[in-house]
Amino acid sequence: LEMEGNQIILNSFEKGTDNPAFSFEGEKRHYEECGGPCSESQEERREGKGRFSSYCRKALQPAAKAKHFCKAHAKVLRRVILGLLGVAYLCYFIAACYLNFQRALALVVMTAVVAFFICWDIFKKHCGAKVLLLLRPLGKCFQKSWPWLKWLVWVALLAGLIVWLVLDTGRNPEQLISLGGFCFLVLFLFAFSKHHGAVSWRAVFWGLGLEFLFGLFVLRTTPGTQAFQWLGDQIQYFLGYTTAGSSFVFGNTLIEEVFAFQTLPIIVFFSCVMSILYYLGVMQWLILKISWLLQVSMGTTPTETLSVAGNIFVGQTEAPLLIRPYLPDMTLSEIHAVMTGGFSTIAGSVMGAYISFGIDAASLIAASVMAAPCALAMAKLVYPEVEESKFKGKASIHLSSGEEQNILEAASNGAAASVGLVANIAANLIAFLAVLEFINAALRWFGEMVDIEGLSFQVICSYVLMPVAFLMGADWADSPLVAELLGIKIFLNEFVAYQQLATYKKNRLMGLDEWDGNRKQWISERAESITTFALCGFANLSSIGITLGGLASMVPQRKGDFASVVLRALLTGICVSMLNACLAGLLYVPTNVGDCAMFFSTTNFSSTSYTMYTCCKQLFASSVFQNGSLSFTGSWAEQEESMSWLTECCVYYNHTSC
Repeated sequence: LEMEGNQIILNSFEKGTDNPAFSFEGEKRHYEECGGPCSESQEERREGKGRFSSYCRKALQPAAKAKHFCKAHAKVLRRVILGLLGVAYLCYFIAACYLNFQRALALVVMTAVVAFFICWDIFKKHCGAKVLLLLRPLGKCFQKSWPWLKWLVWVALLAGLIVWLVLDTGRNPEQLISLGGFCFLVLFLFAFSKHHGAVSWRAVFWGLGLEFLFGLFVLRTTPGTQAFQWLGDQIQYFLGYTTAGSSFVFGNTLIEEVFAFQTLPIIVFFSCVMSILYYLGVMQWLILKISWLLQVSMGTTPTETLSVAGNIFVGQTEAPLLIRPYLPDMTLSEIHAVMTGGFSTIAGSVMGAYISFGIDAASLIAASVMAAPCALAMAKLVYPEVEESKFKGKASIHLSSGEEQNILEAASNGAAASVGLVANIAANLIAFLAVLEFINAALRWFGEMVDIEGLSFQVICSYVLMPVAFLMGADWADSPLVAELLGIKIFLNEFVAYQQLATYKKNRLMGLDEWDGNRKQWISERAESITTFALCGFANLSSIGITLGGLASMVPQRKGDFASVVLRALLTGICVSMLNACLAGLLYVPTNVGDCAMFFSTTNFSSTSYTMYTCCKQLFASSVFQNGSLSFTGSWAEQEESMSWLTECCVYYNHTSC
């Protein structure tokens, strides 16, 4: 730097010229201005500063050496730290299992899953190529035999399925109705196919097969039922932590009495957790594993498969962000599959809200996972691929991991991002419920003009969609209420429908009488399960705008392509949820009430419950009035207290025996 008058200009750094203000000439000029020996104190200060800098350099030498050592041996140090952490966790794991193995069972399962994938990655990295080389002759032999072997496999699978259905539906013939509904919906979608001759039946059958196998595991096997019940319970406990934050902000009174302060904060908490999991890479890992399974089995392209797999955890506008760089080059069939995946599932954040209503968590989780392969299969049935995809044969695509710098920023961004979602849900609820009330008032007015009492939107839906509800497997008596909920879901949104379903479930669990005059107060457990699966999806008319707006903002030049397939995707998404419901009806197992005599002997009859309602109905059915006296048949005849139990039941429920 050189001083010219009052300006400082940049000089060559290579000459190493110091700032003149700190040079000898500068000191001399300063000496003259001071008029004396003030420069001596400057020299002393400079010498002291130099000594201090020297001491600092000497003091920092060990730290610099340590930093250099860590950089030079980073790999070794990382392995040592990971080894120590592994040993520490192993000690903790052994201690937990030794103290109480039953309590540590969940820890054992999670550890086994993580250990399996770690070992698999290590094996694939070091031995994968060698194993593939050894298996290559076997693979060639398999490829030669596959043209006739695949038909043998399909015939064996079909025969096994038919035998299982005959044996299984022999005990519960009503399951055949759900099977018929399943077949009808598949044929209905095939009738609306864009290109009937181009359908990839491999994708269709593999998708439906994966859906069936997963449903069978969750709804019929003891490990699957227990695992998902445990997972649902853990999610409910986890969502309960929302109370700590919402009670501090809003107070206990509001979160107990007001819906907005009770349910909507759960979405904020869940969104925050999902953002943290994305930052840590957990969600990307899960989505990639699921998409790999779907892609390998169904033969779909990586882009559409990844988006559909992402829909299990995130919403219809967030999942396409995973494949945003590839959207401009995707075919119409792939875009249709992306849209269908969004319409067929729900986001993890709103799932938390539905669980807080009292909807069964295990059923919601199962419905979301089952919808992924089914959505991909039905998307390829309705809009088969007739173009040459640029991503066919592509091994994998890149997944971005977010722009957050640390976990705190990820948590903050997740919570902030949910504010718009919460406001959107609140605004939609206000608007849709108000519009529904207006429509009902208008319909009642028009009905009264021709002496039709009680006409409403729900009544119209219950008549129009009642055959669909019956085909899914609901009893004929429950079909009007199930159809009503379907209509609310399709024409309004699933949030309002799940609220109403939660009311029906609450009435049943409270043990209210099934009928209040001509009005049914609740639906059966089977109908509840079917409806839970049928409502699990964003396929409603208002979602069309959300989907088009989200995708068009990412790829504005393809807005026309998005609009051309969105209605077909909406119809497919609606049918996917109904197919899941049919499968739930086919695989549903009635809950065993247990020993009613034991229940009556231990209860105090102070309040009603569903078990009490069921047992009272059994007691009423066994009562016989002959020759002016009341007696009981079956096992109830052996119980001395049957008459007193009947008297208690008559307090809450009406029957001719009373």
